[in-house]
Amino acid sequence: MGTRTVTKRKRSVSRRKAVEFPFSEAEVRRISADLNEPDWMAEKRLTAWESFKEMPLPTLKDEPWRRTDIRALPVDSFALKSADEAAVNPDLLEPLAAEQHGALLILKPGHPPRMKNGAGLVNQGVVFTDWATAVKDYEAILEDHLSKVVSDDEGMFSALTAGLAKDGVLLFVPKNVHLEQPLHAVIWPSGVDAAFFSRVLVILEEGASATFVYELASPQSQNGESMHAGIVEIFVDKGADLTFVEVQNLGKRMWNFSHERARIEADAKIHWIFGGVGSRLTKNFSDIDLLGPGAEGRMSAFYFANGGQHLDHDTQQNHLAPNTTSDLLFKGALLGQSRSVWQGMIYVASGAQNTDGYQANRNLLLSERARADSIPGLEILADDVRCTHGATVGQLEAEPIFYLMSRGFPREEAERLVIDGFFAPIMERIPFEAVRERFRGMIDEKLSGDDSSPA
Repeated sequence: MGTRTVTKRKRSVSRRKAVEFPFSEAEVRRISADLNEPDWMAEKRLTAWESFKEMPLPTLKDEPWRRTDIRALPVDSFALKSADEAAVNPDLLEPLAAEQHGALLILKPGHPPRMKNGAGLVNQGVVFTDWATAVKDYEAILEDHLSKVVSDDEGMFSALTAGLAKDGVLLFVPKNVHLEQPLHAVIWPSGVDAAFFSRVLVILEEGASATFVYELASPQSQNGESMHAGIVEIFVDKGADLTFVEVQNLGKRMWNFSHERARIEADAKIHWIFGGVGSRLTKNFSDIDLLGPGAEGRMSAFYFANGGQHLDHDTQQNHLAPNTTSDLLFKGALLGQSRSVWQGMIYVASGAQNTDGYQANRNLLLSERARADSIPGLEILADDVRCTHGATVGQLEAEPIFYLMSRGFPREEAERLVIDGFFAPIMERIPFEAVRERFRGMIDEKLSGDDSSPA
C-alpha cells in the first residue's frame, strides 16, 4: 500500500512550558530495549519523547480544549506500572459481532497476552497479535505503516503515547482476504496511580474485509486515579471494507486521552461504531480521511455520562477527493453533574467535488445540573457539494411520558421507554444484536447506578 502526504486542518495548541510528568528518557529507552526494537523504531520513540518535552499541558486557552479543563489531572502522581491482578470482567470476553470470535486477544499491560481461537488466521496470511510480537515478528508491516496516519507529534498526549507505549494490537488483513468471523481485542489497564499507554494499528489491504471489536475497560471501583493515553491508526485500502466497533468503559477514576484516525482509499468503506460510558474524563480525537473517489465513512456513536463525568469527542470528516461520502451520528444522554462536549467538522478540500457529508449530534439531559455542548462545523473549499449538519440539546419531553402513563406505565418505565426511543436511531445503525444489547446494558447501569461525582 502506498503512502501520501495529506494536508488537513491543524488543531493548533499554543506553546508554553511543558508540564512535568514523572517520566524520563531512561524509561523510554528501557521500554525500547524490553521490546528489542530495531534502530528505526527506537529513534522514532526518542524523537516522540523530545517532541513531548517541548509541548505544554493543554489549557482552556487552546481552542480544541476550550471546554475541557484538565488542571485537576494529577500529573506528578502517575508511574509506569503493570496492571494489577484485578480479573478482566468476563462480560467483555463474550462475542459481540457474531455467535463466536474469529479470535480473542486479551491484554493486561505488563502481563503476558492471551489469545483464544485464531489458529486459522495464519493460513490466510492474517496478522492479529499483541504489540511485542508485532515488533519481534512483523517489523516490515510496522515500518510501512506506523505513525503514517496519526503523527507522533500531533499533540502532547500522542507524543507521550508514542514515547512510552509498550502495549497494543496489530491487525493486518492481506489483499482480497475476507474474514467471516469478527476479531476481538480487550485492553484492561487496571491499577491506581498508574499511567497506561497503548497503540492499535489496523491495516486492510486492497479488497479485504473484516470486523474488528476493540474494547478498552477497567474496574469501576478504585481508590486512586489513573490515566490512559492511546493512539489508533486505521488503513483501509482500495475497495476494502472495515467494520470497527470500539467500546470504552473505563473506571470512573481514569483519565482518558486518545488520537484516532482512519484513512480510507478509493471505493473503500468504514463503519465506525463507538460506545463510550466510562472514565472520569475523556478527550478523544476521531477523524476519518476520505482519500480516494468512492470512499465512504460512517460513524455511529453512543455515549452516556453520570456523576461528574466529562466526555469530550472531537470529530473530523475530511473529504480529500471527489465523490466521497461521510455520515456521522453521535447521540448521548447525561445524568447528575456530568458534561459532554462534541465538536464536529466536515472539511471539503478544494477539488473534492460531489462530496456528500452529513453530521448530527443529539443530546438528552436527564438532570438539571447536566450540560451538553454541541458545536458542528463546515469548512468547504469546493463548490459542488451537499453537506448538512445539526445539533440538539433537550430534556425529556413531558407529553410522551404523560401519554405512556395514561396507558398504565409507571413513570420510571415510561421515562425509560422515551430514553430507549431517543437512542433507537443509533441502535438501528448497528448491525450486531450483541452490541446493541451491550449498549442497552450500559444504559441500564447508568440509570440504576451511583450518580455521585468522583472524588
